[in-house]
Amino acid sequence: MEIEVRLFATFREGREKKQKIKINENTILLDIIELLNIDEEEVAIMLLNGRDGASDRLLKDGDIVSLFPPVGGG
Repeated sequence: MEIEVRLFATFREGREKKQKIKINENTILLDIIELLNIDEEEVAIMLLNGRDGASDRLLKDGDIVSLFPPVGGG
């Protein structure tokens, strides 16, 4: 199976903005975060196919995962 991962803001540093990742069955969102060496506490928004939710959601072929760090501004 293959998913697309989209990274935003500081998560792009040293990583591709968009990447295809081959995954096994029973892979969950948290597995992708670990694979990318991102600490779960650093993720402010985690979307699966445009929807927010828990990090233990099961991934399917063709899914799109979007990861956002906390964003500050003034």
